[in-house]
Amino acid sequence: MRAVSLSQEPAYSVLKDELVCGYTDISRESYAGFSGKHEIGGQAINTTNGAGPHNLQTFVLASDGTVLHCLPGYWNPTDLVREIGFAARLHDVWTNPALSEGQKRTMFRNLHLAHHNEHPAAMVKRSRMQGFDQKYEAKHRLATSDTILDSRLAAQALVPGHPIPQAAFKTTDQIMHDRMASRPFVPFSKFDTAAYVDYGRPKYDKNEDFRNANGVITNPEAAKKQELLGQVPEKKNRKKRMMRRVVNTAGRGVINYGVRALR
Repeated sequence: MRAVSLSQEPAYSVLKDELVCGYTDISRESYAGFSGKHEIGGQAINTTNGAGPHNLQTFVLASDGTVLHCLPGYWNPTDLVREIGFAARLHDVWTNPALSEGQKRTMFRNLHLAHHNEHPAAMVKRSRMQGFDQKYEAKHRLATSDTILDSRLAAQALVPGHPIPQAAFKTTDQIMHDRMASRPFVPFSKFDTAAYVDYGRPKYDKNEDFRNANGVITNPEAAKKQELLGQVPEKKNRKKRMMRRVVNTAGRGVINYGVRALR
């Protein structure tokens, strides 16, 4: 589970020269999503901001472990740098001895809520929620999701053949800042990551290692059978075990039963 943006400029130089970086394996956490296993030297492709929020979270912390910002999912390198710069502004607030704790928390909320409006149009465009995540929110949390601006309009996303009404959903950059605004200067150890990243479906995988230079998946069957990491639902594990059983017992009179069971 990795960010395609971290090794690209301008993010690479900022991370290398201005921050102390580390990582934690979250694949066993209850809030983790799941995806195919990607090798270190595997391919990486571009995606939209905030896609795969269960798979990856990029925290920006003060030296005492206070959370200044958290970017859920994958982010464009230019947009990532913009948000790191914003976190630096919050760091100045947090370390300002002239401000009371209450003043700091109020400024944190106000700055996060206002920053979405400072985003350039190109960043907002890159932050449109993935269509399958919009449909997931409309199907499972139509009346309760904070990602939805208009529930009646969002319901149209579930109508077969109907285009998804983008005006019904927040963009992921707005979701991020709205959620951060309610978590002013929280210690990392107390940050409720599970609730913070909870939007869209748990699985996010673009099968990068199975695509050619033109982005086309060249071996769909291998992609389907790839090893999955994270909190893989038991239903999917059973299906994969059944698929392996079908392959291993081909020619013994069991394969037909296996194929029917999968349909």
